[in-house]
Amino acid sequence: MTAPDNLPVGTASADAPVRASLDDLPIRDDLRGLRPYGAPQLDVPVRLNTNENSHPVPEPVVEAIGKALAAELRDLNRYPDRDAVALRADLAGYLGHGLTVEHLWAANGSNEIQQQLLQAFGGPGRTALGFTPAYSMHPLLALGTGTGWQPARRGADFGLTVDDAVAQVREQRPDVVFLCSPNNPTGTALDPEVVAAVLDVAPGMVVVDEAYAEFARPGTVSALAVLPGHPRLVVTRTMSKAFGFAGGRLGYLAADPAVVAAVQLVRLPYHLSALTQAAARAALAHRDALLGTVASIKAQRDRIVTTLREWGMRVADSDANFVLFEVGGEQSVAWQALLDRGVLVRDVGLAGWLRVTAGTASETDAFLAALAETR
Repeated sequence: MTAPDNLPVGTASADAPVRASLDDLPIRDDLRGLRPYGAPQLDVPVRLNTNENSHPVPEPVVEAIGKALAAELRDLNRYPDRDAVALRADLAGYLGHGLTVEHLWAANGSNEIQQQLLQAFGGPGRTALGFTPAYSMHPLLALGTGTGWQPARRGADFGLTVDDAVAQVREQRPDVVFLCSPNNPTGTALDPEVVAAVLDVAPGMVVVDEAYAEFARPGTVSALAVLPGHPRLVVTRTMSKAFGFAGGRLGYLAADPAVVAAVQLVRLPYHLSALTQAAARAALAHRDALLGTVASIKAQRDRIVTTLREWGMRVADSDANFVLFEVGGEQSVAWQALLDRGVLVRDVGLAGWLRVTAGTASETDAFLAALAETR
């Protein structure tokens, strides 16, 4: 029997058991007191907190994805291609750099890709290192896989020099190193010499998270150029950002075929549904239409950077689809002030700083107007 609709959560009716809490369960000690990862999901006019592509999927692409999904429906009684071979071939074709299907692996977002890497190359008794501030999921993925986490530091300008990176990797000797280029939440791209230098001294795997690579400014070199001859290097990407495919949940890696073989040892069977594979392939086939919004997003990013600097604010250089800016006080107060004006940005927990996604021109207008009122 279900409880009455007006019964408060956690309250038992006369014929229903009391709802348990996490404290009542034998949960792992290292998970106690934690909260699930995630940004606030609030219904506000302007949502610029999760680095999504604000532009809707073009109608011709919607129709193509719909046809691709419809073609799969009759065979949903069968398991999908366990190794997503056709999808991986399409991804290799998109990336270029001489990559083939054997160099690519795909999963449910780049988060699952990185989780699989830690399952294969991390785990109990091993450690992973990341240069903070960086993507906050990396230490959580380490925790979930039983991998020790070692935070390393960035410079005062959020950059990372060869000497500083090498010194910290040599000192800590982690089994997995995470490098982000462009970095989240700062937007800073890495000099490829940093990647090469870390590879030279790291005893284990080096993972370069390039979730925002398509937004990089001209002249920014991808770590894909460093892949040949480096079997311990992995480059992870996603279709969530530039492709506007966040709801489709598709991430992937490029690496030596031996790395692909390693993650196949730990991947769940049939981890990518037939529908996900079909939708992603249709999106890749229409990449020009989907990536057509990248130039507009980069223009709005640069507009935000230029405007805030003209106002005398400190802003981090960005090669991503977001901007990290200093608010000159308690960031939670500034965050709430923007929210009160209908604009949702991200408080990443960096004292005195907030992050805003570069959206459409009208969303940028709204953000800048709201920020101007709070100054």
